[in-house]
Amino acid sequence: MDVKYTCTYWGCEHQSAKEFLSNVVNNGYEGVEINFPDNANFITEFMEELENIRNTINPNFIFIAQQVLSNKNETVEEYIERITKRLEFLITLNPNYINSHTGKDFYDFSNNCKIIEITEHIARNSGIPIWHEIHRGRFSFHLKTLLKYIDIYPKLKLIADFSHFCVVSESNLEDQKELLSKIYPNIKHIHARVGFEQSPQVNHPFAPEWNSHLERYLSWWKEIIEIQKKRNYSQINITPEFGPFPYMPQEPFTKKPLSNQWEINLEMKHYLQQNLITNG
Repeated sequence: MDVKYTCTYWGCEHQSAKEFLSNVVNNGYEGVEINFPDNANFITEFMEELENIRNTINPNFIFIAQQVLSNKNETVEEYIERITKRLEFLITLNPNYINSHTGKDFYDFSNNCKIIEITEHIARNSGIPIWHEIHRGRFSFHLKTLLKYIDIYPKLKLIADFSHFCVVSESNLEDQKELLSKIYPNIKHIHARVGFEQSPQVNHPFAPEWNSHLERYLSWWKEIIEIQKKRNYSQINITPEFGPFPYMPQEPFTKKPLSNQWEINLEMKHYLQQNLITNG
């Protein structure tokens, strides 16, 4: 199986599109995952630089666009209008895939199903796969209840960000291994971030005190890859996705981050390149 490593734009919002993409390429990433700012000039520059990279450096450079709506007091119908509009806009940019933060954890099951059906319809019509990220606050926030959606939509495509399951369940899922394995066939993309029972992100995944957590997450990611290999899935993408504050803990008063987010993501990429053995 071919494993591709993509770089998150999260935490790089202070950079121009050209600067960001240059850093991505120079650090050996094979694509990007980005939640676009509300800035038409940035998007134009991004698309121009993306085309340049594909024409001169890597024709297969991966572009994953994120759909992440801000919280708003709204009806289900108003939410559907917003997510539809955002997805249709992202489709015009022709990404390889869309990462969708879909639905809300407090919406009725039937309403979240309606939203999922709309996103799947958009994916079919556009030919651009839409992957639904496992995330707190979305329809996918909880492992056991997520299985109910998969029962109805067995081909639902998911992004594995298991740190959210751990926080919601206040556990490392030691007692939910069988449930977790049921969603492995639906995982199409991995967010390589290590969390723990009380937070979606440890302060540094390679600190010795977090070694058991790192090993647990690595075992999950290996299991996903092995399952997809058996299903003849030829490629899986991984985004090392340690984020800035508030995911990254910081010192009180000084607000100094406890670790360097960019460097941790690079170190995670190198770690996985050495430790995720796919055996062809």
